[in-house]
Amino acid sequence: MSTAEERTNPAAQLGFQPGQVVQELGYDYDDVEKELREAIEELTGNDLVDEKYDDVVDAVIVWFRDGDGDLADALVDATTLIEDGALIWLFTPKSGRDGHVEPSDIQEAVVTAGLQQVGSATAGRDWNGLRLATPKAWR
Repeated sequence: MSTAEERTNPAAQLGFQPGQVVQELGYDYDDVEKELREAIEELTGNDLVDEKYDDVVDAVIVWFRDGDGDLADALVDATTLIEDGALIWLFTPKSGRDGHVEPSDIQEAVVTAGLQQVGSATAGRDWNGLRLATPKAWR
């Protein structure tokens, strides 16, 4: 991938790197940003792995909608197979979209899970992303 392609690839803009193994949690065929998923797979050169994967991963993406259960639990699950400093992205529907999660609920879950927000990005037409880090990664 050329430098110009890297600048326009949404996966590269979110910090994903070639060769990474990325675990995906909360996948729903009809309700995710398919272009972003494809960009991550293209950039990393690997298919996304699901919650059944049981080896260490380099990054985790979590798709979460209001009504999906407990967000703090989902975020704790996202940290089980990663090393400190690994890339964690939480994607939630934008305001006004079905499944929107209130920012106060997100912040409470992030803190409860022992994580900290270290960045944010738009993840397509319908999704917002929050980049999260484990405590050792942001000390």
